[in-house]
Amino acid sequence: MMLIVHSTANNPRSADDLYYDAIERLANGRASEAVAGFRAAIEARPGFLDARHGLILALDAAGKVDEGIAVAVQLIADEPDDVLAYTSLSILYQHAGKVPEAEAASAKAKILGWKLELQAGEKP
Repeated sequence: MMLIVHSTANNPRSADDLYYDAIERLANGRASEAVAGFRAAIEARPGFLDARHGLILALDAAGKVDEGIAVAVQLIADEPDDVLAYTSLSILYQHAGKVPEAEAASAKAKILGWKLELQAGEKP
């Protein structure tokens, strides 16, 4: 079998391609490779929210909980209304054995979720 490799300089992969490849790697238990893939997707499209969430999940799966916490905290700083970011942070804190911090992040996710539901209900 012949493997043909295309240079990314001449044939760059889209952020979406990199993202879906990283998801596939994560699903197949290759968390470290998924981390690299999500990072590449974010580099290709800065601010790619789904890739940032995927990176947090992959870092957790790769056992890099502290790094995942740092990424989640940065995501919350950039997207303060992102309920999933607070939920992910809570999970990471649980995995790090930081129960009070996990409970606080979980409470913030719940309150933010309720706030967003109320705001959505106010729209005509």
